[in-house]
Amino acid sequence: MATQTFVEVLDAFKANEKPECVLIVADNQDLIKIIVAWMNTDVWQVKKMSKPPDSSEVERWDWLWKYTHFSQQELIRKSAQSSYSIEGKLVLLIGNRILYPDGTINSFVERYLRERVLKLYDAKPKKTKKKAS
Repeated sequence: MATQTFVEVLDAFKANEKPECVLIVADNQDLIKIIVAWMNTDVWQVKKMSKPPDSSEVERWDWLWKYTHFSQQELIRKSAQSSYSIEGKLVLLIGNRILYPDGTINSFVERYLRERVLKLYDAKPKKTKKKAS
């Protein structure tokens, strides 16, 4: 039951995503590294949860993160960030709802990152096949 409630609360946030958060990430290599590492980091929820607050969106968001656990050391290793610098960046990414407490990310940010990757592939010269003599 608690897991179902967690998913329902999280789904409400995902349904109301804001595209402007892409501006926070755009061209910031450190944040991008953390986001990519986040998608490859084990994230889990506590089994026993209190009832989610009915009040503000901020309190519901904080409630989700209160019951979310992950290894910050794993995230540091995977993102090649220092433990000192990652703290503030995590607050920024979580507070702006770019990272989700289920190990996923904001869909607008995900699309932005995919576009960047596709542009990298387009920017490389195409290999030409040599003609047989």
